[in-house]
Amino acid sequence: MLDLIILSIHFFICFLISVAIWHGAKDVDLQSSSIGTAEMGPDGLIFIGKEEDIKKSRQITAKINGREIVVFYHEGKFHALDSRCYHEGGPLCQGEIEDIDGQACIVCPWHKFKITLETGEGLYEGINPLEPSPTPQWQSKGVKQRIHKLTIDSGSVYVCPPDLSVSFDSDYFAEKYKTGGELAMGK
Repeated sequence: MLDLIILSIHFFICFLISVAIWHGAKDVDLQSSSIGTAEMGPDGLIFIGKEEDIKKSRQITAKINGREIVVFYHEGKFHALDSRCYHEGGPLCQGEIEDIDGQACIVCPWHKFKITLETGEGLYEGINPLEPSPTPQWQSKGVKQRIHKLTIDSGSVYVCPPDLSVSFDSDYFAEKYKTGGELAMGK
């Protein structure tokens, strides 16, 4: 009986901790990014921001038809992807960029899922149990995160509207947080 009481208290404490973490994540101040409303540019492209401003801040978040994207400037390149992680909707604008197996990846702050900036592939470290001495190696789950094509013209950064005829796992959370406003950027 005592074991059941201890186990119940343990689950209750875990529940309280997860609630505290969930609410705490929404109060984070996003100093390194800003939320902008996109404007239309030439050829149907959507203006995101000035090239120099994004280079200085290293990232910017913007809305395209209500869909939030994050643009990163990393090692001389711009990368744009849905702002919410494909796994559980974590705010990628709060994640850290890491080099994993020679690829720049954003690491989701909620569950540490790794997503390549270049292709949107989800990466995981796995082993082949058939090997005599299995060693962990980085492997791809396939493309999970929607990547947005960027164009730079006269110091302005534009993004192409997404082709929604092709679906990605991140589309679910992009839609879910579309109307969420503050929820979408982790506030």
